[in-house]
Amino acid sequence: MSGRYTLIATAAAGLESLVAKEVKELGFDEVTVENGRVIYKADALGIARSNLWLRTADRVKLLVGEFEAKTFDELFEQTKALPWESYVPENGALPVVGKSVKSQLYSVPDCQSIVKKAIVDRMTKKHGLTGKLPENGAMYRVEIALLKDKATLTIDTSGEGLHRRGYRIEQNEAPLKETLAAALIELTNWRPNDPFIDPFTGSGTIPIEAALIGQNIAPGFNREFASEDWDIVPQKLWDEALTEAEDVANYDQPLAISGYDIDHRMIEISKTNAMEAGLADLINWKQMQVRDLNPTVPNGYMIGNPPYGERLGERKEVENIYHDLGKIMNEHPSWSVYIITSYQDFEKVYGRKATKKRKLYNGYIRTDYYQYFGKRQK
Repeated sequence: MSGRYTLIATAAAGLESLVAKEVKELGFDEVTVENGRVIYKADALGIARSNLWLRTADRVKLLVGEFEAKTFDELFEQTKALPWESYVPENGALPVVGKSVKSQLYSVPDCQSIVKKAIVDRMTKKHGLTGKLPENGAMYRVEIALLKDKATLTIDTSGEGLHRRGYRIEQNEAPLKETLAAALIELTNWRPNDPFIDPFTGSGTIPIEAALIGQNIAPGFNREFASEDWDIVPQKLWDEALTEAEDVANYDQPLAISGYDIDHRMIEISKTNAMEAGLADLINWKQMQVRDLNPTVPNGYMIGNPPYGERLGERKEVENIYHDLGKIMNEHPSWSVYIITSYQDFEKVYGRKATKKRKLYNGYIRTDYYQYFGKRQK
């Protein structure tokens, strides 16, 4: 099938507007923003470019069809009526996953089974096959998503989630997703020339994402995608997208990015991950506790994902960290500070009310993103 496709970039709650902004910046049009997803039109090259460039989206899915389905018969017949053969070759592997929310068809295994049967039924007839499909080719993971009796059928173009950039060899116990780390940076006014500090760096995700943004490096440059093996996105288009990414990367952009952590093991892990991302010499890593922070230049940005104090016995220690951080940064009014935490009394312990606050989810944890805008020195 040539021409234009309807793509869905899925997004974590609260990040839809950021994903939409990225989609528009890539030049795609007819953009619609809904809860948890951004819908837009693109050509086959756009499938490759979306996967390579979207920093804050979770996945890119190709929309095959949407319709109302209140019975299994309706689900079967309308799935069968869709042009699956336009997307999937006769040997394509077709696993089906599903979810159902507030719908009459609530049994997900049954819905998956019916969708699979309908696709196989259509594909065998269209390709003149008897019995089962061979399914020994490229992966086309189909999703049936039911919401209030509306069925949405998509094929996943990404494979592994887009947060899996390919550089995180090691990580800490509760790592921040790369997509959320990128979002935390994109929600600030940081520019590559500005100093940047993460005082709770963990496995180094925030500084690494900042370096990728700072040098305009495509976040997906270091990994593979399911649609690289698809007939509708030929290799020459992937080559074109990768060449574009290489051409627009600004490897000469100087950066002043530092990642600190109290745990020396995390610093070693961060160094390893930065090396894997090809950014070994761009980020300054140092073992340091918060109370020893002392920014030496003005007009910087601090972005951090500190401990939240959710475990028993950690609360006092976390409060001390927040208090120390607030005391130090109060002496550096030109710095902008951005902290994500689920700790409800953060502003009180930090010692100052945030300029802005934004609700975000770190995995399943509801958090607030506290934003303190610095008064820039001239």
